[in-house]
Amino acid sequence: MKKHNYSAGPCILPQEVFEKSAQALLNFNNSDLSILEISHRSKDFVAVMEEARNLVLELLGLQNKGYQVLFLAGGASLEFLMVPYNLMKVNGKAAYLETGTWAVNAIKEAKLFGETQIVASSSDSNFNFIPKNYEIPTNADYFHCTSNNTIFGTQMKSFPKTNIPLVCDMSSDIFSRTLDFEQFDLIYAGAQKNMGPAGTTLVVVKEEILGKSGRTIPSMLDYQKHIKAESMYNTPPVFPIYASLLTLQWLKNKGGISAIEQKNQDKATLLYNEIDRNPLFKGTAVVEDRSIMNATFLLHNENHASIFDKMWKEAGISGLAGHRSVGGYRASMYNALPIESVQVLVDVMQALEKTV
Repeated sequence: MKKHNYSAGPCILPQEVFEKSAQALLNFNNSDLSILEISHRSKDFVAVMEEARNLVLELLGLQNKGYQVLFLAGGASLEFLMVPYNLMKVNGKAAYLETGTWAVNAIKEAKLFGETQIVASSSDSNFNFIPKNYEIPTNADYFHCTSNNTIFGTQMKSFPKTNIPLVCDMSSDIFSRTLDFEQFDLIYAGAQKNMGPAGTTLVVVKEEILGKSGRTIPSMLDYQKHIKAESMYNTPPVFPIYASLLTLQWLKNKGGISAIEQKNQDKATLLYNEIDRNPLFKGTAVVEDRSIMNATFLLHNENHASIFDKMWKEAGISGLAGHRSVGGYRASMYNALPIESVQVLVDVMQALEKTV
């Protein structure tokens, strides 16, 4: 039996993506070569790159709207650096919303380049909610936020309207829900949640915001150079990009983002209803800010942990342990997780209630 995979990332991917990827490892496009050994300049891989970039724009509704798509390396953590390098002007200023560990790390990198203002933070409450009703300085070069917080189980349900570029780290909920993606000037996301294996990072950027920093940018950190080279300034991570393309194709065939959003909502509702109903459990995030991707919860009585842990592991569940910053449990319900797996977890929670 395949495990019910609740890993926060790298995480579950569609079965057909594994199957097609496995075939490509042995023989890609009937070339008698593995995708691991073909040239990134070959017509077969250039076609993969072009289709992946175009499919991103199609799924996000950003075709012909001035956006460029990049597949880069270095993870979202490198984007913490690349964003201020490219967008913060010399002697400039940036504004950040502090909602969790990854936002903290992004702020740390931005401070290397200039004044970095934290407009609001939920750190005093161990990041269990999303701050609201904050003011964004109009003289900042950009505003940065994190749409979903994997560790703390919170998610932004709306985004502020501002007259400065809006930058968003969507690593853990990209392609999971419908949004007006035109409101964002730059989106970045590590692939290893809803898009593919670790090893590549998606960047979607409105080209008109680039080239205005007044600083000299090293070539490998310059978005404009990567755009000009069509994501091939250096050898790209070929296999992760190919697997990401397969996942994007799967998503399109499932009906796109709006269709998967409904499935994700159904999964989250099923689990949160049980967390709230079952007297043995309690959620950690403020209800209105709960993530539909990462549900974090605790046992009221830690003495029940050994029994519960044994039960969910015997049920074939994997990756349910919470992050050390929160403790307890974290159920990551990314796009490819079937609702049947959520039902298995709910059944175990109900069985625990009857046992103790």
